[in-house]
Amino acid sequence: MSLAFRDVSCARGGRLLFEGLYFTLAAGGAAVVTGPNGVGKSSLIRIAAGLLAPAGGSVAFGGTRALLTEAAALDGDRTLVEALGFWAGLDAAPDPETRVRSALGALDLADLAAIPVRLLSTGQRRRAAIARVAASGAELWLLDEPANGLDRYSVARLETMITAHRAGGGIVLVATHQPLAMPDAQEIAL
Repeated sequence: MSLAFRDVSCARGGRLLFEGLYFTLAAGGAAVVTGPNGVGKSSLIRIAAGLLAPAGGSVAFGGTRALLTEAAALDGDRTLVEALGFWAGLDAAPDPETRVRSALGALDLADLAAIPVRLLSTGQRRRAAIARVAASGAELWLLDEPANGLDRYSVARLETMITAHRAGGGIVLVATHQPLAMPDAQEIAL
């Protein structure tokens, strides 16, 4: 399993954001995409997710993907456990209930499982969105600004989850302005 960008270019709104991007992430690998606002970090994540076609080049990945963006993609009227269970039930990985419980525990959200998503604080909603990715069972995590709205304690939990995902053979691609401890991660500076 690997994620490979081969001579990838990205254009948005008629403007070329980046071109000639090459990188490969094998099982257990990670990359951190950095650069100023508007340079194409989020677009790169969307290309890797298959939501945006590259303007040139190709992307190869044959596994399962989970995407974290600014929008949590959780139904605000459902309880947290129901909202996460909905998404986990759509994924091909077995035992969605166990995956949801594990993700809630890893992000210190178990006590909030019965609370409607709309009542969660900004940081709690962000951790819930990360839990959605973790509960997916996906091989590739695509994280766009995952630390936004998180306190130091929650950032440390996120870093631990990323480390564990990689240790299990998962791949992580992160676009961020904030430092995250990801040993041996490639840096992709745009």
